[in-house]
Amino acid sequence: MARRLFAGAWLRKPYYSQVRFSYMRMKYLFFSWLGVFIGSWIIYVQYSSYTELCRGHDCKKIICDKYKTGVIDGSACSSLCTRQTLYFGKCLSTKPNNQMYLGAWGNLQGVIKCQMEEVAHIDLRTELEPRKKTILFDKPTRGTTVQKFKEMVYGLFKAKLGEQGNLPELVNLILSVADGNKDGRVSLPEAKSAWALLQLNEFLLMVILQDKEHTPKLLGFCGDLYVMEKVEYTSLFGISLPWIIELFIPSGFRRSIDQWFTPSWPRKAKIAIGLLEFVEDIFHGPYGNFLMCDTSAKNLGYNDKYDLKMVDMRKIVPEMNLKELIKDRHCESDLDCVYGSDCRTVCDQSKMKCTTEIIQPNLAKVCHLLKDYLLRGAPLEIHEELEKQLYSCIALKVSANQMEMEHSLILNNLKTLLWKKISHTNDS
Repeated sequence: MARRLFAGAWLRKPYYSQVRFSYMRMKYLFFSWLGVFIGSWIIYVQYSSYTELCRGHDCKKIICDKYKTGVIDGSACSSLCTRQTLYFGKCLSTKPNNQMYLGAWGNLQGVIKCQMEEVAHIDLRTELEPRKKTILFDKPTRGTTVQKFKEMVYGLFKAKLGEQGNLPELVNLILSVADGNKDGRVSLPEAKSAWALLQLNEFLLMVILQDKEHTPKLLGFCGDLYVMEKVEYTSLFGISLPWIIELFIPSGFRRSIDQWFTPSWPRKAKIAIGLLEFVEDIFHGPYGNFLMCDTSAKNLGYNDKYDLKMVDMRKIVPEMNLKELIKDRHCESDLDCVYGSDCRTVCDQSKMKCTTEIIQPNLAKVCHLLKDYLLRGAPLEIHEELEKQLYSCIALKVSANQMEMEHSLILNNLKTLLWKKISHTNDS
């Protein structure tokens, strides 16, 4: 009997093995198909996102068609459209109408920026570079004299920057930049390119601050496409992760990862000094005050010597220009009076209109960004004083009495404290 039981058990064993094998095979096939499905979906979404955001081919075609028909001209036109020595590289675009690419121009490495389409309305929350509603490259018209073009540029600057005694100097500076082939005169196609570019705040700011250390250099332009200096490191801290991984990382943990990958503290201090100097450059500079309406770390970078370089200045706008755009805007609360992400005014509840008084100066917003960046790893002997100065800086308000004096005092104290600590190190 025992022998029969043993034989029955032996006969049943292949049956159970077959069932288990079939189950494992079905499980394997299910997860394989699931993996294929998820992978295909990721590839499709990435491709769709890429084709929507990255339209460099269209940008180049539009610009080169205009150049070849003689509508526009500029220092980069021949290299882009004829000699093919200016190449579009990796796509960096975050919006379909603001195209941005790494580029190679002969031996130079740069960033190519191109405006793809007009914006029919101004969205104060998102669109900081409203495009004109007329056809692009329609001005100046044929027959416009150099003097008339100067008057056009002067009028534009007066509207954007306000009454400034040295605006004629800025007009002459623009004309020298517009002369792409350096033949001593500005042709009509060059003037059309310059006029289109002057609608963009970043281009205007690059020209105004062309001799400043922390502003990327303008390398060339063609129409409203322009090439600027490439910045080696494109964020104050953090590492780039695939977007699918970013979706599953909690924001608090992401901030911790950012802090792990920051440079050493003396190098962070040097970068911070550079940012404070940039704030100084645009605070009541030679052509008025400019406002930083997005002070996130992604707009800032630095080179291999840890000198701060601005990566993206499209969200830095003239104060006069901002006031004209936001005044009398209908509002129900202060949340309706926000330009970009960081330029805020107050809603006048009695009139239900936004006022033009900016709440926070650039320095307060920059100090808020730098607080955790600088305090983490700061030497113990200056930690308390540094924290005190940063919080005083964050509390700075535009409406405060003697704000300009307090602004200068806080800025200089912070720079001095940081510089004294790193001046004797190799990082200085």
